[in-house]
Amino acid sequence: MATDLRVLRKDDWNPWYDNLIRAFGGADEPPEERELWEALTEYDRSIGAWDGGQCVGTAGAFTFRITVPGGASVPAAGITMVSVAATHRRRGLLRAMMRRQLDDIRSWGEPLAVLTASEPVIYGRFGYGVATHQFSVEVDTTRVRLSVPPGTDDVHLRYVPPADALDACEAVYARRVPERPGMLARRPGWERLGVLDPESGREGQSPLQCVVAERGGEVVGYTRFRVKGGWDQSGAKNAVFLRDLEALDPAAHAALWRFLLDIDLTSSVVAYGRPVDEAWLHMVSDIRRCRVRTRDGLHLRLVDVGAALEARTYQVPVDVVFEVEDAFCPWNKGRWRLTGDAKGANCVRTDDAADLALSVRELGAAYLGGVSLSSLAAAGLVRELRQGALAEASVGFSSSVAPWLPHGF
Repeated sequence: MATDLRVLRKDDWNPWYDNLIRAFGGADEPPEERELWEALTEYDRSIGAWDGGQCVGTAGAFTFRITVPGGASVPAAGITMVSVAATHRRRGLLRAMMRRQLDDIRSWGEPLAVLTASEPVIYGRFGYGVATHQFSVEVDTTRVRLSVPPGTDDVHLRYVPPADALDACEAVYARRVPERPGMLARRPGWERLGVLDPESGREGQSPLQCVVAERGGEVVGYTRFRVKGGWDQSGAKNAVFLRDLEALDPAAHAALWRFLLDIDLTSSVVAYGRPVDEAWLHMVSDIRRCRVRTRDGLHLRLVDVGAALEARTYQVPVDVVFEVEDAFCPWNKGRWRLTGDAKGANCVRTDDAADLALSVRELGAAYLGGVSLSSLAAAGLVRELRQGALAEASVGFSSSVAPWLPHGF
């Protein structure tokens, strides 16, 4: 591979980003969106591959903190903007960038790496497991009604320009972050992503709208959405496209969803990337009319097995020895003894006999509690070496709340 792999310089951002855009099809990106990603780029955590004066590969790593079971906020590198020029495929360039990134992340002392995958098949060979799933729905609002909890009618809703409500919405989001594994604590600048609304990117939809939910003068929830017009001989068939919805309590959550389903002249609500255990799914009159689909969300890798497993808590007491296989990051390979409960955990190297054998990819999938070790074992991906160890560990790793990634990066 006759390419130069180096840390990104500010003067090189435009050709670096142009390579990324071309790799994803080359469609023009609204200037507002390009400007935001340039502002969010962390240059010292980004790398580019150069063939002479031409950029042929890109990769970045945002500085994130992610909620894990037990509520702790753990440092995680958010792998992003990964691309290889079509002219330079199958030369080991992606592997070289993944190698460089994981070595860097380890040197930074960050125990986790996370990403969203344009093609899920790519990242398993580098040790990433699918740790969260998400629902996409299309609700037929002409046929579906909500059964709402007490107190819903006490919630006051009002329209607010999205930018004007930004601080209040961010305060609600920040309170939600510790409550669900997989949620990202947003650093300054990331709040702009939620209100990014370039006209050229609306695809026939309205400008972004925002409604806040209030109780006693306090904002207890919000939703941001667009409406796309549609008419036929029978009348209006507008569709609501949900971007964000967060609420601090069941009544506010129900009030916002009921509002979306009841907007005049609309016949459907379309939402992507929602939690698989979201409460409104249990309020609808007919789940079949909601066209629920599931897909992968966050892909997670343990960069430091010991530190990562110590950072979270466990639903029931666990005392288990893992035999971990990790061909790409050999410092993780070997036996690790995990002891922990709902109060904390300890994970150290050991020479004791292994209870469970698995790869770091399966540990990543199970880490946030949304994928059970038992289900991975049923697929032949986890081997039980001590009878009873699988059930113990599977229950211990579980989460009472489904993990969820609230937005991409």
